Amino acid sequence: MQTTMRMKQSQASFTLDLLRRNLDIRFSLEIKDPRSLPRQDKTFVGSQNASVIGKENRVDLFRFRLPLAQMQRVRESNSGGQIMLLISFDSPPKFYRKVKQIEATHDDKATFWSEWETWRRQTDVVYSPRELKFAPVSLKKAKPVIDIGRWTTYRFVFSPFELGNKYALICQALRDYNIEVSRAEPFEVDINRTPVVWDLIDNVPAQKSHSSSFLEEMASVGFTPLSFAVRYQLEVCISQGCLNEHNLSSEFITKLIQMEELAAKELLEHVASEKARIYNPMDIFNIKDIKGSSSKLKLPHYCVLMRSATVTPAMVYFDNPAVETTNRVVRQHIEDCDRFLRVRFMDEKFQGRIYSSEGHQDNEVFTRIKRTMANGITIGDRHFEFLAFGNSQLREHGAYFFAPLPHKTAADIRRGMGKFDHIKVVGKFAARMGQCFSTTRAINGTRVQIKETTDIIRNGYNFTDGVGKISPFLASMIAAELGLTGSREPPSVFQFRLGGCKGILGVSSEACGREIHIRPSQYKFPALHEGLEIIRWSQFAAASLNKQIILILSDLGVPDQVFVSKQQDMLSNLQLAMTDESQALLMLQRYIDPNQRTLAIAGMVLDGFQRVKEPFVVSLLHLWRCWSIKYLKEKAKVLIDQGAFLLGCVDETATLKGHFEKTLDEEPATDEEKLKLLPEIFIQVSDQTKNGSYIVIEGICLLARNPSLHPGDIRVVRAVNVPALHYMKDVVVLPQTGDRDLASMCSGGDLDGDDYFVMWDKDLTPTEWNHQPMDYTPSAPLEADHDITVDDITSFFVTYMKNDNLGKIATAHLALADFTEMGVKDEKCLQLADLHSKAVDFCKTSEPACMTKDLKPRKYPHFMENKGKAKEQIYQSERVLGQLYDQVERVDFAPVFDAAFDERILNAYQLNEKTLQDALDLKEQYDAAMRRIMAQHEINSEFEVWSTFVLHHAMLSRDYKFHEELGQISFALRDQFRNACYEKAGGKDFERLAPFVAAMYQGTQQQIGRAVAECKETKMVGGREVPAKEMNAKTMPLMSFPWLFPKVLGKIAKEQVHRGEPKVASAGMPELEVQPTPFAALVPSSRHTRVATGEDLLETKQGITNRGDILELFQDDSGSGNDPTDLLTGKALTSHSTRDGEQTEQTSSQGDGSHDEVALYGDLIDFGEVLRKPDELKGHGSTVFGEMPSEVRERPVCALEDLIDLTDGYDASPRGVLIVGDNSCDSNSDSSDSPSLTPTQSGQTETSHDDEHGGPETPALTDLVIGSDEIDEVEEDLDEVEEIMLDEVGNDDSPLEALMKMVG
Repeated sequence: MQTTMRMKQSQASFTLDLLRRNLDIRFSLEIKDPRSLPRQDKTFVGSQNASVIGKENRVDLFRFRLPLAQMQRVRESNSGGQIMLLISFDSPPKFYRKVKQIEATHDDKATFWSEWETWRRQTDVVYSPRELKFAPVSLKKAKPVIDIGRWTTYRFVFSPFELGNKYALICQALRDYNIEVSRAEPFEVDINRTPVVWDLIDNVPAQKSHSSSFLEEMASVGFTPLSFAVRYQLEVCISQGCLNEHNLSSEFITKLIQMEELAAKELLEHVASEKARIYNPMDIFNIKDIKGSSSKLKLPHYCVLMRSATVTPAMVYFDNPAVETTNRVVRQHIEDCDRFLRVRFMDEKFQGRIYSSEGHQDNEVFTRIKRTMANGITIGDRHFEFLAFGNSQLREHGAYFFAPLPHKTAADIRRGMGKFDHIKVVGKFAARMGQCFSTTRAINGTRVQIKETTDIIRNGYNFTDGVGKISPFLASMIAAELGLTGSREPPSVFQFRLGGCKGILGVSSEACGREIHIRPSQYKFPALHEGLEIIRWSQFAAASLNKQIILILSDLGVPDQVFVSKQQDMLSNLQLAMTDESQALLMLQRYIDPNQRTLAIAGMVLDGFQRVKEPFVVSLLHLWRCWSIKYLKEKAKVLIDQGAFLLGCVDETATLKGHFEKTLDEEPATDEEKLKLLPEIFIQVSDQTKNGSYIVIEGICLLARNPSLHPGDIRVVRAVNVPALHYMKDVVVLPQTGDRDLASMCSGGDLDGDDYFVMWDKDLTPTEWNHQPMDYTPSAPLEADHDITVDDITSFFVTYMKNDNLGKIATAHLALADFTEMGVKDEKCLQLADLHSKAVDFCKTSEPACMTKDLKPRKYPHFMENKGKAKEQIYQSERVLGQLYDQVERVDFAPVFDAAFDERILNAYQLNEKTLQDALDLKEQYDAAMRRIMAQHEINSEFEVWSTFVLHHAMLSRDYKFHEELGQISFALRDQFRNACYEKAGGKDFERLAPFVAAMYQGTQQQIGRAVAECKETKMVGGREVPAKEMNAKTMPLMSFPWLFPKVLGKIAKEQVHRGEPKVASAGMPELEVQPTPFAALVPSSRHTRVATGEDLLETKQGITNRGDILELFQDDSGSGNDPTDLLTGKALTSHSTRDGEQTEQTSSQGDGSHDEVALYGDLIDFGEVLRKPDELKGHGSTVFGEMPSEVRERPVCALEDLIDLTDGYDASPRGVLIVGDNSCDSNSDSSDSPSLTPTQSGQTETSHDDEHGGPETPALTDLVIGSDEIDEVEEDLDEVEEIMLDEVGNDDSPLEALMKMVG
């Protein structure tokens, strides 16, 4: 604590600024050398530069502002004839120091100057600021003069003789802003109290001691009493304000040490998750039973517990470890995953992001960030040093840190990521390193063959930038690994990482077996091969407008009434959907969110839960409506029925017509001529009204991507039906022909994973088509004249933050586009659009985008809600965005707790006590995990986490990024507890799982019922009757636990309607463990069989690359040579042919004649690849065993080379046929002749399959090589294979379900 008094040098002031709605406090403070003060240590730690005592003594003038919005109560008291005000805050205020050389703040080029420019933001107030240069960041600060971050209670002392009536006016003004001014209880101030906790838990030098104290004995041998896990959790509680270090005594630390490590850690995790201040720390030991600990639950294999820290200008906050999806680096060092720390740089609580700064006012903030990255973060005995940051982390101002080991440092990890020596642009160097930190799912045990192919570049534009190809078979394997077995076929496009390669892979029949075709634009750097990694995949999401798109369309000629009418229809439909099942289903299935939770809710409506007013489902529907209305109000997010938001891909068939430049003489005269000149796209989207069906869109469409600021960013295109592209679903296929690629015309996009929205709504077609697009070619990057160092990378990170003007530029563009007559075509708006593009490219060019003052708006429309602006700067907008804003009224979300639970489920089973108790035990753990997520991200209800429809959050990420992050968090939570439920239930099948899910539902109903009854009781408070308990999301029990299994609940409910009497769940449900038959048991012994292993091998033109080897591509530009195409036998014979000017390859496999080749097939996959008929296999020294199915004899079959190898753990398919012969794949086969896709007259595409024989639609295949002397043994084993398969797999199973059953 520090006391400041009015001084002669500068008068202290207390100002209530009603215009800016804050308290403005100014005061002088004399700062003296601590060595000269009484009762202080004469040693000043680290004060090597301040050898002369008092050399840096000074008087500084400080200032801080306290927002009224953060004030809830002010306490006052009288003492010694003086008035005291006591004000506490949940977050540190912004501290400023006045510079002493005023002339240094003048800029000769500036046309405006104010006194505000003389103030500099402060992060630390210490005697010698130079001592901070090499100091790491930690929660404990060494001898601060003012601890800005920890001191959040201020006492103001006034003399009543000088105040007059001003004090009464201030108190009245505070009350007018709903701030209570109340009398404070008497208290004492302890000025010189120093917290002892740090001395107790920090490691101290070994020394002799005769004390019998437990702590002193440990200190005497230099022992750190708390394990790191417990020490970390203690600092979480202190940093979050749950515990205060001044209240922590030796008794508290002793008690903590005496606990088991796991129990102490869970206790402190519980305290931190409650987010409540505990004034007597010893009270936490009275919490006898920490319910809901999930420490013993197994995490999903793709997840890890990650510790995190948020560094603000004045504080560092630590968070409870959270479940996160892993990335390549964490997986590579999974044994040391607890030594990673995820760090974010933010402004103080409630302030949001740290925004860019043009002048010098915030220099100390950015200096603190640089110091953190250079000096690291210290927690207990671990010192975390900067490691690197991912590309999305950079945009969110985050990075990874690592606590080194004697044999492993952050530098060692960086060296293992790849070779970056050839990159001399700092931003690009950091971006390439950031590829390794993309959140991915590893596809393990998959052997991949890489083929190098060329990019299509014309006029300096790359039409295939970021696009590769993947075989249908490999796509099926990936879909099975990711659990995408519910769909009829695998996704058409995957966004991926592989070594130093990135981008997307489109399914293509030109890729055979396990092939992936990589283009030079996808290969970024040589890197260690750590297997194929998937980021996401193609799927349907609803298209929506936003403020920028609406402004551009309005200025291109779309009438305002079109937008107003569509928004009104959406509001009306949302209201109707709350009571009408048909309307709810229509909207939920049409307006699909990126996490596809609307589809999950639609399934619950289909099962009748809305009809019976089930409380959880009704609450979800209300939340969905509130969330939709929130985004209508704030972002003008008007959902479009006739539209989709999809990944972009290229037309590999070169069928679609691209964009061609035209001269003025060629300007079309008629609409028909205009239509013919439009570039073409192909789009086939899921029919949301008919499961498994697709619709090919034809006609005029709008194509764009976010953000769009330039009038040329929205392209008018023509969607056409191309049968050869019918295999591409839920993606937008762009042409590879033309003078310029369409992707780059849409806000400078490419095809390495960019999303595009396509709208075929005729009402939105503008009168002006295809305004001249902007040139998005980035400027030449700034190259370093030396090898890039860590210091360069951290400096780039800070420079990026200081110049991150994207938000400011977009805000200025929005305000000017609404205010000016020309709208988005105004010259200033065009300049801002160009600046925005430059700011986006900052990561690549390291050149900042500086917005000049003439581009800053003078006035802002009311719909932008600029609460900090003066009234004269706000105007009432009459344009389309103002009309849309005024049309919407926000709706508050109130969960439904007092509705009856579904009797269909409650009466379905007669449950025993053990099953109910097991369910309740798991619910406690689930509820605790859910509450931790809510507390960490400051989310108000479990419904928001379950659905990802979040109304308010901590703003650690932007809304769109947080929606994606929360989707991963919510998915991991569901996965973790579903697995725990399977274990408790004794299996995954419905007969075992359904009773346990019913017990989950019944247990939840009992808890909610008791809480509702308690809320209906009353008590007397202040002479009036009030409810004994409030009924809201904070006080009521959680109810989302049983909805881990919405489909199981739906099946129980529907079956109960027809069942009648409830089933009896057995008292001792057997803990059966399904033991899948290993494929190794179904084939001859490995002693006699040569089987290719699947240890994540990569086969490239240069040879085999094993996991952990450097993957280098495009080293040989000759384009010739024989690539090995068969990993099992023989040599690959490669011939080259030319089609349409593009080189293609035809590959066949030829054995060496030393032995016969045997391949084991089930039903055969048709992906447009035509293989030789069975009779063509004869005559090659081969033999065919078994009865060939009739459909195979009657049509060409597709047998893919390099199929499922045995060591991957996959089984064969149900109706196995043993074929002996070579495997070949004709890449030149015409996919339009394939029987797998049949266009219909309605524009939909159907997948043909053998319903007649009950075979799977997309069966799995296996490839096995066996010597001819083992043929007899194989025949015997095949009989056993067939018996096992027919027992375990039913004819009604989909191929992927069958595959999953056989592998367990």
